[in-house]
Amino acid sequence: MKQSIGAKTLLYPHPVLIVCTYDAAGNPDAMTAAWGGICSSDPPSIAVSIQKVRKTYENLMATSAFTVCIPPANHVAEADYFGIESGKNTDKIRVAGLTAVRSEVVNAPYIGEFPVVIECRVMQTVEIGIHTQFIGEIVDVKVDESVLGADGKPDVEKIAPFIYDSAARTYRAVGREIARAFSAGLALKK
Repeated sequence: MKQSIGAKTLLYPHPVLIVCTYDAAGNPDAMTAAWGGICSSDPPSIAVSIQKVRKTYENLMATSAFTVCIPPANHVAEADYFGIESGKNTDKIRVAGLTAVRSEVVNAPYIGEFPVVIECRVMQTVEIGIHTQFIGEIVDVKVDESVLGADGKPDVEKIAPFIYDSAARTYRAVGREIARAFSAGLALKK
């Protein structure tokens, strides 16, 4: 029997996304966001929900551009720090000992040490309660050669992304492959 636990922001898994922006003066900033994901395949788009009190919200409103970086598990402390410290108070990227790299295609930085970078232009915003959802058209995706597989595609095991469990307030590693997509269900197809 299922037990009701009330309306909660539980979704398994939550991605750990690092949203990078410039402020109006051109200073780089990064924040951790778990409220986000792909929202359209044509045009390729990603959505991230940001509270209005965040510096990233202010930056997005000023620049209409952002990057989403996928941090590897060996940078969990830095990713967590980006979510608990405000860019209003400090240069988080510098304090974390990471490198802000200027995107060549959008007016936003990305973290050089993170293996996957999704570069976006804000297409639309949607007001949702205390959050504003920024829908960004994906202009380019950059992937470190070191995390590409023999087939030239990103290899999730080499990327070593991790997820957020909002109920337990923990980060978890991504696990082993359990089935092939668009194939496992064929056995049920009549």
